[in-house]
Amino acid sequence: MLEALLCFFAKHFVCDFPLQTSPWIYRNKGIYLHPGGIVHAAIHGAGTLLVLAAFIDITAALQYALLDMLIHYHIDWVKMNVGKRYNLRPDNSDWFWIVLGLDQFLHHLTYFLIVYLAF
Repeated sequence: MLEALLCFFAKHFVCDFPLQTSPWIYRNKGIYLHPGGIVHAAIHGAGTLLVLAAFIDITAALQYALLDMLIHYHIDWVKMNVGKRYNLRPDNSDWFWIVLGLDQFLHHLTYFLIVYLAF
């Protein structure tokens, strides 16, 4: 379980930072069903599939990957819309950082949930 969580945290860093440098992705995650947000969430789902395939049955891993994709998409969509509504930017509001931290916390809680359910 601990190994899976470590892999999830590494996966999250790679998918949420180095693989999200395209403006087409990060500027459009707040537009519901925009392909940029879907691609970002799908990248997370693929990462989750890779992590879980090392530990559990591939069919179950695929189901959890789809769950992660759906949850990740909606967490990001809410974060982006809160940021837009209140004009939160890193240079104008402490709340930007609080919302970003909550976003990351919720993503990590998702991994704990998946590990709890899968193992």
